[in-house]
Amino acid sequence: MASSILSNCGLYSLPKGIPSHRRSVKQNSLVLKSCSMSSSSAGNANVASVSTSLFGIGKSKCSFPREKGSFVYDPLSLRTRWGINNVAAPLRTTVVSESEGKESGEEEFDPSARPPFSLADIRAAIPKHCWVKDTWKAMSYVVRDVAIVFGLAAGAVYLNNWLAWSIYWIAQGTMFWALFVLGHDCGHGSFSNNQKLNSVIGHLTHSSILVPYHGWRISHRTHHQNHGHAENDESWHPMSEKIYNSLDEITKKLRFSIPFPLFAYPFYLWGRSPGKTGSHFHPDSDLFVPNEKKDVITSTACWTAMVALLAGLTVFMGPVLMLKLYVIPYWIFVMWLDLVTYLHHHGYDEKLPWYRGKEWSYLRGGLTTLDRDYGWINNIHHDIGTHVVHHLFPQIPHYHLVEATEAVKPLLGKYYREPKKSGPFPFHLLEPLRKSMAEDHYVSNEGDVVFYETDPTLRKSRT
Repeated sequence: MASSILSNCGLYSLPKGIPSHRRSVKQNSLVLKSCSMSSSSAGNANVASVSTSLFGIGKSKCSFPREKGSFVYDPLSLRTRWGINNVAAPLRTTVVSESEGKESGEEEFDPSARPPFSLADIRAAIPKHCWVKDTWKAMSYVVRDVAIVFGLAAGAVYLNNWLAWSIYWIAQGTMFWALFVLGHDCGHGSFSNNQKLNSVIGHLTHSSILVPYHGWRISHRTHHQNHGHAENDESWHPMSEKIYNSLDEITKKLRFSIPFPLFAYPFYLWGRSPGKTGSHFHPDSDLFVPNEKKDVITSTACWTAMVALLAGLTVFMGPVLMLKLYVIPYWIFVMWLDLVTYLHHHGYDEKLPWYRGKEWSYLRGGLTTLDRDYGWINNIHHDIGTHVVHHLFPQIPHYHLVEATEAVKPLLGKYYREPKKSGPFPFHLLEPLRKSMAEDHYVSNEGDVVFYETDPTLRKSRT
């Protein structure tokens, strides 16, 4: 199904000698270093100042002083020669000279360039057994996770001290997240070939953590079908500059100030993201088509039943115990969900492109996702960190994703970004989260290939 929506459109890689970009910020200007064409003139590189609009290099007016023996980077001429008509660059782009690139040992790579392989090539590289779903194996993970959930609760109640409760909240919130991932697999059909079983397990795992299974399943399908699209993506997609500027200052600060974005998921279920409307609970929402109404009503009813059960347990056990047993772990789960889903689609250091129009394709969009290493948590949350292969082929069961990823890495080459190895716990992921929240604010209103840009006013208010 995915291969039917592949596009032949794309950007060609810039030829050698054209400097590659590194992202940084400077309001209303681009500063470019010219590169020497020979070692004899390496010390005579000049600097060209390029006035540009906020919408990228396509509207630049350039003035380049030329010196003998030097190479001058002219984006207007490149646009004509290589057809780069709709690329929006970051607000400040530093160009690295060819000699600097050689000294650092880095090879030039344009992450938005059209890949030299197809989706079919990637599929062919994956071992056949990786596509096989083992229902009994999948059910064993459900039994394992449910047993741990109840075991943790029983242990915390029995010990009943603050150290035990503190450990319980983190561990149980992580297990709620693990249950979500199992329901996520049901939504993709990678849990089993039995759709009724997928629906039953999906409702049990998701309703128990207050997620409307079908409502989420449908919107998540939209996310996969439009991954990497600047407007049509559904999960943590970028705001356009126009939408960003329409937000009030408090909303901007809350959205990009940790920890507030890590509590976003329940609000997203009710109101989606800025610029979009609709609820995951309402059958007439813009998220759904008419023949999906019955499914949405079913899931909303299951969600309502869970809320009623929690209310009854609160009356029976008391609000304090209910807060300890369920409410705090629930918010830890929400933080896990927002952290993982955000970092799989945002890479400040990796300079990920977003696409529009004819430049978007299923393959190019899927290649903008990132794998992440979570240390000991990898097995607990069912290897959801192997996200690139999962996004391209969501029907692969989670217990085959690591092997499938290893099989396709040689083919993907630099289009696969090797994740930084984690210690036992993934504390290293807090830094890329901080960087991205500080810098990745919006994308240009124009351009079919866009990159995140920074609001210097918001950034300055934090320093």
